[in-house]
Amino acid sequence: MFSESLPSTAPNADADLSQQSEPFRRIATEIGHVLVGQQQLVHRMLIGLLTGGHLLIEGVPGLAKTTAVASLAKSIQTGFQRLQFTPDLLPADLIGTQVYRPQDQSFVVQKGPIFSNLILADEINRAPAKVQSALLEAMQERQVTIGGETFPLEEPFLVMATQNPVEQEGTYALPEAQTDRFLLKVIVDYPDREEELQILRRMSKTAPKFEISPVTSPEEIMRARSQVDNVHLDPKIEGYIVDLVMATRRPAAYGLNLDGLIQFGASPRASINLALAAKANAFLQGRGYVLPEDVQELALDVMRHRVAITYEAEAEERTSESIIGEILQGVAVP
Repeated sequence: MFSESLPSTAPNADADLSQQSEPFRRIATEIGHVLVGQQQLVHRMLIGLLTGGHLLIEGVPGLAKTTAVASLAKSIQTGFQRLQFTPDLLPADLIGTQVYRPQDQSFVVQKGPIFSNLILADEINRAPAKVQSALLEAMQERQVTIGGETFPLEEPFLVMATQNPVEQEGTYALPEAQTDRFLLKVIVDYPDREEELQILRRMSKTAPKFEISPVTSPEEIMRARSQVDNVHLDPKIEGYIVDLVMATRRPAAYGLNLDGLIQFGASPRASINLALAAKANAFLQGRGYVLPEDVQELALDVMRHRVAITYEAEAEERTSESIIGEILQGVAVP
């Protein structure tokens, strides 16, 4: 069993790790002064910060997605830009362009809003393919080229792109190859009744004001990423991650009756990102090693946008989430 092979870490090592992860738990507390509920969204944003991965958020308007990212930026004293994607947006509106200066008859680079730390790409599927590609290239390469000159993007760099699951008219759906570049796809749902009451009492003012105290810095985030890399990932857990991903490609090999339901399974990025996210989750809990529970907690968000279902699955009212849930139930846990 996995419990028999847990790493024998010194007590003070776990205490040090818990101390290093404490600022990130305080970030969630500070955001809670403004945001009601949405703990899962805040947790996933912290996972993105610690791994350098980006988030694709799906939810109807009005669920405080912008407030969440703006609050996160304030809590770490870093830059924030909100980009409203529209059909007439151009790549230059995002990354910048060269501007002619008549006084000295030369071209200078005018950097676009992508040159910030936290980016909210609101309704990413409303922009045409060229704009989407410009954003996704910046996400992947961590740099932007303008007029033959390359500019690195400042770290930490996190893109949170949103999609409205209801309105599809006049939108440009992201191809699977581009959604695969997002670390997580998070579904944001409506608050429950008690949370809605809190929102009403907190926000039903003409000018609500909230203070968020900075609790960490970009430098601390980069140091924390090196600690995440050092979180122990047991070979049995590595095998479990690979088995979960392989089961989306060849479910019959794992005793799963999913014939004709999966069009194509998760890519190797799923294995890499699931391992990274599980390490970050362990770090946030002050642990120096990954448990199967860390993998299970994040498997759905890592794989839901990487598993495409067939028309037969849709006819049976199956979703990628239900299929991944069946895989989690069917693959043996170490």
